[in-house]
Amino acid sequence: MPKVTFIQPDGMETVLETDTGTSVMRTAVSRGVPGIVAECGGSAMCATCHVYVEEPYLDGLPEISDVEDEMLDCTSSERCPNSRLSCQLKVASDIAVRLPETQV
Repeated sequence: MPKVTFIQPDGMETVLETDTGTSVMRTAVSRGVPGIVAECGGSAMCATCHVYVEEPYLDGLPEISDVEDEMLDCTSSERCPNSRLSCQLKVASDIAVRLPETQV
């Protein structure tokens, strides 16, 4: 099973195994990881599941869709080149994401 590493703003890490094809957001919400609000439930309509994908895991991610790109302009924390909506990231292999200071 692939592992998702969630890195809190203070550096604390939570590593969770998940099924292939599950979104990073769904993995966080279903296991109670703090810092992922996911108000829209994974529809790419709210930007409250914003994460920063750690550098080694950026290659091989699907391209950002127009909808995700637009929503990333609405994040409450700074948008960076490695910003993604975790609801749009389906787990295919290990991945690590850093959570922003705030989602709302």
